[in-house]
Amino acid sequence: MKVKAAVVKEKSAPFSVEELEIEDPRSEEVLVRLVATGLCHTDLIVQDQDYPVPLPAVLGHEGAGIVEKVGDRVTKVKPGDPVALSFLSCGTCVNCIQGKVAYCLNFYDLNFGGGRLDHSTGLHQNGKEVHSHFFGQSSFATYSLAHERNVVKVPEDVPLELMGPLGCGIQTGAGAVLNSLQVKAGKSIAVFGAGTVGISAVMAAYAAGCTTIISIDLKPERLELARELGATHTIRGDQEDAVKKIQEITGIGAHYALESTGIPKVLRQAVDCIAMTGVCGIIGAPPMGTEVSLDVNTLLFGRTVRGVIEGDSNPDIFIPQLIQLYQQGRFPIDKLMRFYPLEEINQAVEDSKQGKTVKPILQMEKR
Repeated sequence: MKVKAAVVKEKSAPFSVEELEIEDPRSEEVLVRLVATGLCHTDLIVQDQDYPVPLPAVLGHEGAGIVEKVGDRVTKVKPGDPVALSFLSCGTCVNCIQGKVAYCLNFYDLNFGGGRLDHSTGLHQNGKEVHSHFFGQSSFATYSLAHERNVVKVPEDVPLELMGPLGCGIQTGAGAVLNSLQVKAGKSIAVFGAGTVGISAVMAAYAAGCTTIISIDLKPERLELARELGATHTIRGDQEDAVKKIQEITGIGAHYALESTGIPKVLRQAVDCIAMTGVCGIIGAPPMGTEVSLDVNTLLFGRTVRGVIEGDSNPDIFIPQLIQLYQQGRFPIDKLMRFYPLEEINQAVEDSKQGKTVKPILQMEKR
């Protein structure tokens, strides 16, 4: 079947929207007609090969759409079901069996390998392979081949074009707060970075009852949005000493901190700003091999630093919870989003890099 897809052909090259051929779903796969897909920072660092994925490839990993066809062993969804797509896990390793699917031992091969585990791809052009199955979906396209494990059925009455980012960026920020750090009502949190992940964390902290929510960023318009969506304080990281300011606001340092920028010096600030026995979560994804220095004596006083993948989320459980919060008006994800047709993907990339758009959404069809 013919599909239209945005292809990245070489390192840092612009996306090229082209016609490809997509295979029929295998026994455990699901063919999804995509309505919309979020553009995520991870797509951009793969485009630049900071995380190497074989090229040419179709990226995209925040898809949402309608199930078109299913393999003969699929029981989770059926044709016609609205779904959001998330990351893929194997379901059989020791971590998956324990419910820690974000830490699947096969995570990298399944999500960054450029194809299925048997190295086959689901996309071709003129008989040549185009690398696929990015995060088990490659959703910068009009159709996606996903696996039964990484599709999540969503209610019929929610705006499907908003649902895709729940599968990665939004669940990462919100999950870091609610699942990973398990923040408590009445506590303080400092969130470094006010992009999709950071603002999702702010919204989750507000929903959880944190009474001091500090958003740190360089862009005043993003800080204004963070304050609108739950931040009690904002800090311009290029104009103030963030660590000193956080300590002034909280008196003892923040109970929790999240670092979502992937910048080593910002991570150092996030660790240095937490109180004794506080916890700092690392979400930001810098290039492979990036190192950071920390004062060991700071850590000795009961402070914890931990990495977070996908917000420690089990998508089948957590995405429906986030949808309920959205439906109740307690998690207004639509305020982060701006829509672009697939053909304008490079403009969406530029607007994201310039900070003009928090969460670009590529629309394949309007509903």
